[in-house]
Amino acid sequence: QVQLVESGGGLVRTGGSLRLSCAASAGSFTHYAMGWFRQAPQKERELVARINWSGSSADYADSVKGRFTISRDNAKKTLYLQMDSLKSEDTAVYYCNQGSNSGTAAIDGRTGVWGQGVQVTVSS
Repeated sequence: QVQLVESGGGLVRTGGSLRLSCAASAGSFTHYAMGWFRQAPQKERELVARINWSGSSADYADSVKGRFTISRDNAKKTLYLQMDSLKSEDTAVYYCNQGSNSGTAAIDGRTGVWGQGVQVTVSS
């Protein structure tokens, strides 16, 4: 089974940028859709962005459209989330997720493999 490890989180000022990475090991990466979720304190986990196996199709939560960009490098077995114009409400633990098949619909928050999460804190 694939193992996912997130990195790149931290503390950033409002309006700043961060780039999260999710490195996959010990399993297949190329043939599966991937996604980013986040969970803020006392809130449910929510989908941030998802991307299909090839990177040709992606979609985003309304709250991050135009500010976040999801991408993947299948040769490096790595998923990315570029986060720009960060807001305080983006503060959360961010998780990457591998779906059970190649299409974005596989990223449903209920199935697949999860990373351990990385903290992102946006302060003013």
